[in-house]
Amino acid sequence: MLLALVVLVLAVAGAWYRWGRPAATDQQYLTATAERGDIEDATTALGTLQPLSYVDVGTQVSGQLKTLHVAIGDRVKAGDLLAEIDPTVYQSRVEADRAQLANLEAQQAEKQAQLLLAGQQAERQRNLKAARATSDDALQVAEATLASAKAQLDAIGAQIRQTQSTLRGDEANLGYTKIYAPIDGTVVSQSARQGQTLNANQSAPIIVQIADLSTMTIKAQVSEADVSRLRLGMTAYFTTLGTPQKRWYGALRQILPTPEVVNNVVLYDSLFDVPNEGGVLMTQMTAQVFFVSAAAQDTLLVPVGALSAVAAGTSSAAPGRATVRVLRPSGAIDTRTVAVGVTNRVQAEILSGLEPGEQVITGTTTAGSSSGTARPGRSPRL
Repeated sequence: MLLALVVLVLAVAGAWYRWGRPAATDQQYLTATAERGDIEDATTALGTLQPLSYVDVGTQVSGQLKTLHVAIGDRVKAGDLLAEIDPTVYQSRVEADRAQLANLEAQQAEKQAQLLLAGQQAERQRNLKAARATSDDALQVAEATLASAKAQLDAIGAQIRQTQSTLRGDEANLGYTKIYAPIDGTVVSQSARQGQTLNANQSAPIIVQIADLSTMTIKAQVSEADVSRLRLGMTAYFTTLGTPQKRWYGALRQILPTPEVVNNVVLYDSLFDVPNEGGVLMTQMTAQVFFVSAAAQDTLLVPVGALSAVAAGTSSAAPGRATVRVLRPSGAIDTRTVAVGVTNRVQAEILSGLEPGEQVITGTTTAGSSSGTARPGRSPRL
């Protein structure tokens, strides 16, 4: 009986040990190594490239585009002849104005002679009247003739000035039939073809566009959620699809106050300029733009997932305080307070409290768990 009782107790104890006791957890830590490197906190946007300076060259007069002296891609200097409008109509107007002016100047000479004669006759009548050798009527007629001659000469003078004004306008229009480059640059587009008839009465037809490609402007569209992070003068750079490894740097010059709404998304155009060395940047290229709020080089970095209890008021550019857990080689865990500098979505700069090579805990896992991307005891790829 006693033996049976002992066997029963041992069986119950074995069953409890096998099935009833709590399962031991095989918990392991995900870690990352504190390493030196570069970090930046940047606002990203898509943009396009445009020349900083460009001019749409059009015509102020109507007529047939007789000759086009340039083609797309040609480099021109200010003052170079670009195109010519058929000048026949404008030449005839100028010739008619000049003939009219010559006729009026001849009439003016005749009126001046008549005025001189009328003045002499009036003076003679005054002398005769003083000697009581003529009548009052004769003197009055002479003086009226003199006044009429003066008025006629003034009228001819006014007509001459009017014709001279018309002549100047027609000569200007004749000059406009030759179109010259207003700036140095490259012909980047052509809107009219040789032989085409252009009508400048309703609008100024554009013939070519000339752009100075030595400096390019990047127009980046920044969402309303991010535009408050931008500051005039802040560092900005971009990469292109063709050369993603190369960066072009500039400084934010302008944020246009009127947004563009695309698919209910409010976007603000933000502009900065870069020199186009070698002419590799072209109009309408797509740019991946980065506006840098804060940056640090060759500094100690850890994943942001290693930080906890970040002090209130800490920004990406201002130091703050946080805690991290450090896994020591012995397996012991230290909780440390660190000074945090620049942060972004992936990494954080540690100003003090850690040394390069130390392992910081970024999470935990259990044996057999498939969650997470980093293996226990190894640094995740950043």
